[in-house]
Amino acid sequence: MEKVKHQIKVLAFGMVAERMQTATLELEGIPNTDVLKGYLYQQFPQLEDIRFSISVNRQVVTGNHAIPADAEIALLPPFSGG
Repeated sequence: MEKVKHQIKVLAFGMVAERMQTATLELEGIPNTDVLKGYLYQQFPQLEDIRFSISVNRQVVTGNHAIPADAEIALLPPFSGG
């Protein structure tokens, strides 16, 4: 039997996508948001000086959050407004 891969889809928006120069990534083996951030900062060091939020399956999360298989992750730039 073939082992199911832990794949996730990452969508980047606004200034985050501009800095990454891509709006989508397909990754595997990323178990939580701390590992995801480490990967992103390694691959895209230009992200380190901006703040962004992470949502897992359309829920904004804080701290280190588990990422289930086949999750949709969104990297959201800071929102302004009042």
